[in-house]
Amino acid sequence: MTKYPNKFGISFNLDKFLTLKNTNLFAFSSLNRNFALPLRLRLEITLVRENSNKIWFSSHLFVILHLEMEQVKAALFDLDGVVFDTEPQYTVFWGAQCREFHPEHPGLEHEIKGQTLDQIYDTWFDGELKTVRPVLTQRLNDFERDMDYSYIAGFEDFIARLHKQDIKTAVVTSSNQQKMDSVYRKHPEFQSLFDAILTSEDFEYSKPHPDCYLKAAARFAANPEECMVFEDSFNGLRSGRAAGMTVIGLATTNAAEAIAPLCDRVIKDYLEISNLGISKNNKITK
Repeated sequence: MTKYPNKFGISFNLDKFLTLKNTNLFAFSSLNRNFALPLRLRLEITLVRENSNKIWFSSHLFVILHLEMEQVKAALFDLDGVVFDTEPQYTVFWGAQCREFHPEHPGLEHEIKGQTLDQIYDTWFDGELKTVRPVLTQRLNDFERDMDYSYIAGFEDFIARLHKQDIKTAVVTSSNQQKMDSVYRKHPEFQSLFDAILTSEDFEYSKPHPDCYLKAAARFAANPEECMVFEDSFNGLRSGRAAGMTVIGLATTNAAEAIAPLCDRVIKDYLEISNLGISKNNKITK
């Protein structure tokens, strides 16, 4: 590979021949292996060789990169697996329920990750099992009341930095108000961390429908392209995608390689982005 450095200190490794049909790229750029916000890359090129409608990059091609930062007005966060490291606890809870009511389907607790309670009920607790829904709901409420709501590593520092840059923040969760009351009891400071908290009571449609994220953007009068979504589940990632927003996937619930096709960037926690600053104009600084 040939490495092309530029004045921003960002190195681009290009194969000997890379075919492009469109010079407007939407990509993430890594600064010193740290997280970078999305950049709109406009390529102004000097061609050495042109073949029909294809532009060929080679070791003889000189590329000038102009990086233009899109304004980020709002950061929208799912709750479980994104703000709190709770997904392993839910796996334990649903594992017990699935073994009791669906012993014929081992591992079902992993298949239902990221689904709302209504989605789980409609698919797996309908028909003859519909009568056990009240029992499951009470068990879940009791479980959530006593859960350990630990923040994902680096989250508190990251949310504080967003506020310093006047970037609006919101929780966008399929959890209901009763569950959020348990969160508030465990974390009295929680509501002060966000400019808005949207729960299942605020949405007409569940993820992967984009309704929830579009409603959150509307709270801040932000366009979809001005919002960043932080998600961990497949349905949540699809919801952010469908809303037309930049999607950051957290590999807390599913493997990084599994969620990568559904997001613009994958991170394991917020420590990966703790060393990168955001300027007053929401531009990248080292």
